Amino acid sequence: MLLKDKVALITGGGNGIGRATVLRFLEEGAKVATVDLDEAGLEETRKEAEQAGGAALSESKGQILTVTANVTKREDVQRVVDSVVKEYGRLDILINNAGITRDALTTRIKDGEVKFMSDEQWDVVINVNLKGTWLCSQIASVEMIKQKYGRIVNTASVAAIGHIGQANYAASKAGVIGLTQTLALEWARFNIAVNCIAPGGTKTRMTAAIPENIMAGLLEKIPLKRMAEPSEIAAVHAFLASDQASFITGQVIFVDGGQTVGA
Repeated sequence: MLLKDKVALITGGGNGIGRATVLRFLEEGAKVATVDLDEAGLEETRKEAEQAGGAALSESKGQILTVTANVTKREDVQRVVDSVVKEYGRLDILINNAGITRDALTTRIKDGEVKFMSDEQWDVVINVNLKGTWLCSQIASVEMIKQKYGRIVNTASVAAIGHIGQANYAASKAGVIGLTQTLALEWARFNIAVNCIAPGGTKTRMTAAIPENIMAGLLEKIPLKRMAEPSEIAAVHAFLASDQASFITGQVIFVDGGQTVGA
């Protein structure tokens, strides 16, 4: 097991990639805490973990703690980290997965421009995707610095290189990449590795709402001609969080079916 007895905090664990990552980490032997604003989603994640055979929650395979919290609120994040340390005694891994979109697309793709984006759309996406990643990393690092060990994996996106109608999302994810590289430099002396994955199109609740004609265009840009399964993204999270990736830090791994190669 890649993560036997490690303690991991995974944000956005109520659905999609976050839920898949929770399940993968439990399978790999980690003790997992996950946070989300979606209380019902968290409960569904817990049920799926239990249905995975019970072994996922046994002493040999790991444990799970679910906490409802807002990653943009310092007091919430501090409460979550305190709860994890109280429950498990330490914090080894942070997976910053929580993220949202608020697109400025209109009925015509050429009209999906930044001029149609509202202040609210901009602010909420930057807050969750970028500020949330920074806050969680900053507060989790206190425990990691104490123990001179940590693994942080942030989540960017192929949109970080630009995507029509998603100026807010693209900016937030490009910011996550810059933050990742800076934290990797600052915290290397504490044996904290900080990396980032940049998923391409993935089958999640977020992408399920994409109109069929737009989805067809997206698939055409992916050399593998399909969307990723959340479990495929979770597998990369697990590798980067493990000691098998002990000499990797400050890197961005594009998990996109070859999309950025052909761009």
